[in-house]
This record gives sequence, C-alpha cells and structure tokens, in this order.
Amino acid sequence: MFRLRATCLALLGLALSPLASAQPGDVVVTADRMLDVRSGRMVERPQLLIRDGRIAAVGRAGDPVPADARRVELPGMTVLPGLIDMHVHLDSDPSYGGYTGLQFNDRFWSVLAVPHAERTLMAGFTTVRNVGADAWNDVGLRQAIDEGKLRGPRIVTAAYSFGATGGHCDSTYYPPSMDQKSPFNADSPDEARKVVRTLRKYGAQVIKICATGGVFSRNTEPGQQQLGYEEMKAIVDEAHMQGLKVAAHAHGAAGIRDAIRAGVDTIEHASLIDAEGIRLAKQHGAWLSMDIYNTDYTQAEGRRNGVLEDNLRKDREVADIQRENFRRAHRAGVKMVYGTDAGIYPHGDNARQFAVMVRYGMTPLEAIRSATLNAAEALGRDDVGVLEAGRWADLIAVPADPTQDVRVLENVPFVMKGGEVVKDAR
Repeated sequence: MFRLRATCLALLGLALSPLASAQPGDVVVTADRMLDVRSGRMVERPQLLIRDGRIAAVGRAGDPVPADARRVELPGMTVLPGLIDMHVHLDSDPSYGGYTGLQFNDRFWSVLAVPHAERTLMAGFTTVRNVGADAWNDVGLRQAIDEGKLRGPRIVTAAYSFGATGGHCDSTYYPPSMDQKSPFNADSPDEARKVVRTLRKYGAQVIKICATGGVFSRNTEPGQQQLGYEEMKAIVDEAHMQGLKVAAHAHGAAGIRDAIRAGVDTIEHASLIDAEGIRLAKQHGAWLSMDIYNTDYTQAEGRRNGVLEDNLRKDREVADIQRENFRRAHRAGVKMVYGTDAGIYPHGDNARQFAVMVRYGMTPLEAIRSATLNAAEALGRDDVGVLEAGRWADLIAVPADPTQDVRVLENVPFVMKGGEVVKDAR
C-alpha cells in the first residue's frame, strides 16, 4: 500500500512539477510488460522515467512525462531489473587450468578481466560481486568502470580472498623451494583482524574468506574445515565494525556451521551442508550462494583445459550432493542468492544457472528473485535489483515471459545500465 501510494504521489508530482521540459539525460522507457520482482506480478504497458541514470518514476504508458525526453521503446519485450551475480572471478579464465596459466605474465590476468567484465554486462548482469582476485585486479577494474573508461557491471570488490596457511585461499600448487604463498594468510584471530583492515584500506568492499578446503585447490578436500570459529568470529566482528559484509567459501558441513554461528553473511557453495547447517542458516538469516551449474562445464571441458584429475575427482564427488542440498535448503525456506563462480566456466554464460535452479526446485520467479531482489538485499543495497524510483536504471529486456521460461534469460538482447543503452541486439 505504501509503495502504491508513493508511486501515485510521484506520478502526480510529475504532472504538477516543472517537468514539462526534459532535463539533460531524461529518458522514457516503454515496453509491453515489466516484471515487478517484489509482487511477482507482470505489469502491462509499463513506463519508466529515468533522470541522471536513476529511475525517477514508474508508471504506465501514457502517464505524463516531459515531452522532449528521449524515448526508448521496447515493443513485444518484457523488462526486468538488471541481473546480479553474487559470485564471480573476473580475472580468472577457465581455458587455463592446473599449471597451464604459468605460461603467462602476471598482468595477463589483469588484461583478461576487461573483456570478461564487458561480456558479463552484455549477458544482462549489471551488478556482480567479485569474491577473490589476484593483485588487486578487481579493485582497479571497478575504478576504471566507475570512471567510464571501460564497459562492465557495477562491481562489489573483495580484492584478495584469504584463509589459513595451506588452505584453499593459499597458493597450494608449488614445492617449498618456490616459496609461493598468499600474502594474506591468517592463522590467528589477531592476524585475521589485521587482514580485514588491510584489505579494506586498499579497496575491499566485501570480505571473502575460505572456511574449508576446496575443489580447485591442491592438497585440500572440500569437507575439511580450515578456519576455526574464533578466527571467523574475529573476521566477522572486524568487518561488520567497518561496515563490510563477509562471504565464506564453505563446502564442508562443520565449516558451514561455524561460519554461520560466527555471523558470516553469505555462505558460498554450501555443497555439503547438513540438516543442522540448514537450521542454523534459517535461524541466523544467512544467505546461501550455491553454484549448481558450473559442474556441467568443468566436467565437459576441464581435462582439455588442463585441470588436474584430482580436482576433477573432487568436482564429481560434490556435484550431485550440492544440487540435492540446494533442493533441501530451498524446500526448508533458507534464503538464497544467485552465485555462479563465473571464471570456473566462461564469463557471459552466467544465466545458464537459472534453468538448473528451476530443475532443482525453484520456480522461475524464485530463481529470478535470487538474482535481483534477494541479491540486492544480501548486498545491503537499495540502489539495484528492483525497478523502482530512486534506484539505478539498470534493466534488461527479453522477448518472452521469463517467469514461464527462465531460459530466455540466457540470451538477453537489450541491456541498460545507469540509463545508458549498452546493448541493443533486437
């Protein structure tokens, strides 16, 4: 009721205010339909007035708008919010697995992040959370995009992900003589607090930790816990004090439980979550970000890309378990967001996970909400994820109803970010 009243007042203000003349940058977008992700309803003949890159008003076609505003007409199209992927690695490329990446200079990965970001945006993902990068690559990329030097999504940056010495976030592929290690290993609560402070100082907007072993590291097993409760509690307390949220890579059941008890905001992967972990997630309001598509790619292409057999073995072992646990967690009512681990598979294919989420129990609308409304809430942001006044004019348009066939999101022909049309392939 409040939102309806606010919308009516906003439209009345448009009719009575000095908006008879457009201001520079005013844009009016019309389409056949718009998905209201809050209500789940399809709005017929929507009209959005955009000013200075943000939505000024949402109404119906024919409502008063500045006569000389630039018009973007999308006949036959369904409009919905720009999508949000909560788990990407823009400076990673799945073409190079195992040791094959050693043939390149360190800055090779910095450069690859540029086309990866553009590909992601063109796929309709106007916001992403980059949960781990090397050499501050994601921070520099975010700054270049925000300055208008490059095209890409809005990026929430974690900079380096970190964990325990020898753990999944450490450098685990090399012998002692090479002395390869993460610069941010933390083996006590005090060390962990200092890492949080250092990462925030240099551009981290979210803190990403590795609570358990992983699939694509060496000499770790996904189920093994690698950070203790006290270390994770120190990380969360420090991050929250600094206004940052915490994401925890956690496959194993014990690590998931301790991460939730420590106050971690989002649990990444959550492959081996058990009944107690599901109960704790509901109790504490933790979000699960479960990447249940990417195994399709890694099992098909991993060996050809140089991924070691031991990594492929772990990938096979957790795949079906993770998907069934996704089904159990969703059925239990745990809060879920859309996170794909793009970089493990090719960037730009982010939307392929929607259909897998539907196959394992979500409705198309629930899957879409996980990448819009839910993701924005988990980020703690009120400027993305929903098409309503005051938010960024980040939107996509597709030629069918994605609540009937979610796979239409795999080929998005129209993308707008901040009121600017960045793709129109209709």
